[in-house]
Amino acid sequence: MAEQLQKVAACVEAVERGRSLTDSLAALTPEWRPGVQALSFEVLRQLGLARGLLGLLAPRRPEPAVRALLCTALALLQRDNATGEASPKDAWRPSYSDHTLVNQAVEAAKRTPGARRQSGFINACLRRYLREADALLAQARQLPEARWNHPAWWVERLRHDHPADWQQILQASNRAAPMALRVNRRRIGRDRYAAELLAIGLHSQPFGDDGLVLERPQPVGRLPGFEQGWCSVQDAAAQLAAPLLLQGLGASVGLRVLDACAAPGGKTAHLLECADLDLLALDVDAGRCERIRDNLLRLGLLAQIRCADAGQPSTWWDGRPFDAILLDAPCTASGIVRRHPDVRWLRRPGDVEQLARAQRVLLEALWSLLRPGGRMLYATCSVFRAEGQAQVQAFLERHTDAVPGPAVGHLLPGCAVAGGQFNDNVPGGHDGFFYARIDKAGV
Repeated sequence: MAEQLQKVAACVEAVERGRSLTDSLAALTPEWRPGVQALSFEVLRQLGLARGLLGLLAPRRPEPAVRALLCTALALLQRDNATGEASPKDAWRPSYSDHTLVNQAVEAAKRTPGARRQSGFINACLRRYLREADALLAQARQLPEARWNHPAWWVERLRHDHPADWQQILQASNRAAPMALRVNRRRIGRDRYAAELLAIGLHSQPFGDDGLVLERPQPVGRLPGFEQGWCSVQDAAAQLAAPLLLQGLGASVGLRVLDACAAPGGKTAHLLECADLDLLALDVDAGRCERIRDNLLRLGLLAQIRCADAGQPSTWWDGRPFDAILLDAPCTASGIVRRHPDVRWLRRPGDVEQLARAQRVLLEALWSLLRPGGRMLYATCSVFRAEGQAQVQAFLERHTDAVPGPAVGHLLPGCAVAGGQFNDNVPGGHDGFFYARIDKAGV
């Protein structure tokens, strides 16, 4: 356990330094990755509270390695879930006692160069916490970051953007996300695939046109036909993109479609599963373009893939207008925190406005590439209005040829819906997203 805690603390320290958890986990050997990921997720979901407790236990900021180990242990000592409601002791934690966790955290400190000399200090802090937990928790939770396990600026922005739903958003963002599948209709029917799952003891429930939610997450290697392209892992909210872009567009065969900012290719693939399209997928990162190719190859789908900046059409556009454009714009990812719990700690307040400016550049650059009578679907996996409704409203005010079409607007994480119609019976809910369809006036 000590070695595992040491690796978890290293991941937490890396997040504190600005490195994504995904990158840290990728550097681990396969035998360590699942356990370290599971514990890292739980630590990051309780990091605000752990920081608050640490501020009471150690008013002088400890060295980074010491701080990371203490935050890791304090987070894993919590008995309550993100909602503040009592949860079963072993709902997610391994079956070890608090004293065992403290002992192993101290042992981890002795193995960590940056914390070795402070192992006694770590031991004293954690044992004081065990003695005074109730009083310390009550005091720490007076801070918004500790109460909600999100940065204070994030909490305040949600209060402003969603005054009726901000608490629900924060609570949902701290819960584990369900595992949703998109069945490749070109390879197998959804009902048949559900039967294939049931045959190996995996229960699922349908949603939308192609979706299934598993009762419990599974390694993709256990999913029938995964390598043969029978299904993909994709959240329920993300599965809305293809139908929102294509429905009612007329004869879809041969439609010229652009998927801008396409990596890793989930929405690209869904579009191609739904219709025979002349599709160009762009991404500015060459490595991420390879992921698009790999995903399409597994699913038996074809598209033109180019490494290019969608915001600079002069470097890649051939002059032929598109019938439809999907702009899944870079954003804060504030709607997918339950899948990426490090995101909230990596973002800074200025990132929202900086990304909103980048989104505006992309909208302006791509609008001129759309034929009259065509449509654009603007999407972000964000719950912040600056990246959603406010962005689109400003665009509509700038362009007299832009007509708002039917779309769902802001989808809040979990099961709450705001601003549009959506099948809200997805087991375990959906990620936070924003969708706006914009039609171009003309014949």
